[in-house]
Amino acid sequence: MLSTPVGAIGSGIGGGVELTLTNIALEMIRRGHIVKIVAPQGSVVKSVPIVEIAGESQIPAQTQTRAEPIVLPKNSVLANMWDYARQVQSDYDVIVNYAYDWLPLYLTPFFNTPIAHLISMGSLTDAMDSIIEQIATNFPQTIGVHSLSQAQTFTFADKCRCLANGMDLSIYQFCARPSNFLAWVGRIAPEKALEDAVSAAKITGIPLKIFGVKQNEQYWQDICQKYPDAPIIYRGFLPTAELQQELGQCRALLVTPRWVEAFGNVAIEALACGVPVIAYRRGGLTEIVKDGETGFLVEPDSVDGLVNAIKQLDQIDRHTCRQQVEREYSQQAMGDRIEQWFRDILAGR
Repeated sequence: MLSTPVGAIGSGIGGGVELTLTNIALEMIRRGHIVKIVAPQGSVVKSVPIVEIAGESQIPAQTQTRAEPIVLPKNSVLANMWDYARQVQSDYDVIVNYAYDWLPLYLTPFFNTPIAHLISMGSLTDAMDSIIEQIATNFPQTIGVHSLSQAQTFTFADKCRCLANGMDLSIYQFCARPSNFLAWVGRIAPEKALEDAVSAAKITGIPLKIFGVKQNEQYWQDICQKYPDAPIIYRGFLPTAELQQELGQCRALLVTPRWVEAFGNVAIEALACGVPVIAYRRGGLTEIVKDGETGFLVEPDSVDGLVNAIKQLDQIDRHTCRQQVEREYSQQAMGDRIEQWFRDILAGR
């Protein structure tokens, strides 16, 4: 399994990809498969062997324009990771690519071992759309996505395998009686629109706990200057065990993406703790949140929508939130989908 090249696993820079890769790796090991992770230097995944690769990180795709050219820095960690994979490929049945980047897709025809690509974002650049479609056409079944909404951002949605996500629910403790806090979890970057959640917290007067890596420090400073009196508490980037403890104590999780989120791991993490999710009606979140039952879906980019939903939180049964995740997003359910995907790729080969 080759990780994202934008940062080490455990740094938070890779966003939901880090958690998704970890959960899939652990579940495959639990099922008796032999798994190895190849990742940037400094990566840490408990109980999974890791080969750490040195090199310069890639620029995150979400910061690029549609017509952006393909760029590899000198001593690219992405190139170094795939050079390692080329050398050891005969030791494995399947190579799994978690990088939303052009190079692994381009290299697919040159490998003897089949490559499964788990695409973590929707359509962002013309170059990526083109190479993903090429592989989806020439290597059927090998393009996996997290949601139908994500797939539909591509012109070749029917060639994508929808896999959703899942996690080890035993890590997440159900909390029936929360404190009077709201939560926001994610990379602190413009496309995540943290400022909308901050504005909603200021209007309602309910304190907002913010969890995540400051990927864009200037963006964070701009928010602090624009909302100096907002009741916000920055808690940093926390390991899953600590995050779920604090998240579970909150009345709701606000999810405010400006872009089409492929899935939304933080949403199922919140639901696992019994925390309702208030999210923009956009992307994979529309397939997770059951409006009026496990949270609310509101008009995209509407702070008023967030505020109105917050006022209705007493209508949500927190037990229903937990039950939805147990039914749809357990680690075993995810493992069944992923394992069958691998088997179908091998059968097609």
